[in-house]
Amino acid sequence: MLLSIAVLLPWVAGVLLVGLDGRRRVVGALAVAAVGATVAVLGLLLAKVLADGTQTVVTGNWPAGVGIVLRADPLAVTFGLLSVVVVLAATVHELIIGISERTFPGLVVLLAGALTGLFLTGDVFNFYVFFELAMTASYALTTYGGQRRQLQAALLFTAVNLLGSFIFLISVAGVYRVTGSLAMDAVRTHMAGVDPNAAILIATGFFVAFSVKLGLFPFHFWLPTAYAAILSGAVANIGTYGLLRFGAGIFPDQLRLAAVALIVLGAVSVIYGGVLAVARGDTAEMLAYSAIGQAGYVLVAIGVGGPVGLTAAVLYSIVNALNKALLFLGGALRGTFVAGAFAIGAFSVAGVPPMAGFVGKLEMFRASIVAGSVALVVLLIVGSALSLIYMFQVYQHQFWRGDQLATWASPLPLRLLVGILGLLVLAAGLWPEPLLAISSRAADALLLGRIG
Repeated sequence: MLLSIAVLLPWVAGVLLVGLDGRRRVVGALAVAAVGATVAVLGLLLAKVLADGTQTVVTGNWPAGVGIVLRADPLAVTFGLLSVVVVLAATVHELIIGISERTFPGLVVLLAGALTGLFLTGDVFNFYVFFELAMTASYALTTYGGQRRQLQAALLFTAVNLLGSFIFLISVAGVYRVTGSLAMDAVRTHMAGVDPNAAILIATGFFVAFSVKLGLFPFHFWLPTAYAAILSGAVANIGTYGLLRFGAGIFPDQLRLAAVALIVLGAVSVIYGGVLAVARGDTAEMLAYSAIGQAGYVLVAIGVGGPVGLTAAVLYSIVNALNKALLFLGGALRGTFVAGAFAIGAFSVAGVPPMAGFVGKLEMFRASIVAGSVALVVLLIVGSALSLIYMFQVYQHQFWRGDQLATWASPLPLRLLVGILGLLVLAAGLWPEPLLAISSRAADALLLGRIG
């Protein structure tokens, strides 16, 4: 029941809201309520999954293989909950400052529905369908504001993601051609008997499609122009989840063969993103290139693989999404309270204790040690040093420059929103056991082949 509600709730609410004038505060409040209710349902679903194991539903009581299969395991529900929490924070932010376009509330709720369906589906083709729905809503949201920069970003975002979608669809067709199935668990089982060359080619197609979405080097060129709280903190999770679900979950043999290449690409992303973030003077661009570097850590962890590597990848993805939402939403605000919350996010990105980012970096160090690679340990040290430098530059630019030291503070509701995110990041660092347990369970689900 919870699984079905988690998918249907935002879709029904989004369809109802998209036809209303979102500039009216009551419509915006209804959107916040709908996304908040989805967060609550996903939270309850996560608790049920952790207690009782994977949950499976075939919609409409159709036979398996005909109806849409929804499956929830710790990995799927964690990423769904994380993404919808970021969407909720961004929606609350817009409601407080005043929504300027009539379609925004409905589109945000529909985006939450697309993300929830994408993470909770157990079928490769339905993953593609929800993927496209999420991209359509994201494109419309990228134009929000109607300024020249937003329109240019939307055009580039659309062009790049159409390419990624085309490659993804070709890979889906390839999966069906060689396995005769699109159910994720069946595909994993049948891939063991597929010609190795064909399997590698299909896996490479999925990797490119998800790397474009995640913004990994050299597929990163769209990210600086379209960087926003929803796109970086929620939609980009599709890339991470896809690499985990399809790489470790469906193509584990191909992932092992490509491990060195993944680690190298991840290392390049870490250094490239960090160096360019240091070199940028604009705060939004700094944060965008920082996102490229942070995504590199996830790819390195996936390349290391195994229980430790996959746990580190999941944990780092969770922390990274929270950090990006906090820094993006807090970057345009003012006030001592906001400065403190922003500092928490900055220290978290740099991996300074007791922030949540320290736990993520610690797990990355564990993965590097398990891999027996001194080079990875050095990479983490260099990457953390670069993160500390550019985060200090951002903080100095935003809160220490003389022309930024205004006597006014941002509206109290906005400061409270950013403060809540800051406290969440701090609490996750002070009490990391729940995140570690969830991340470990998610990694176990992938390694044991419980797809969904």
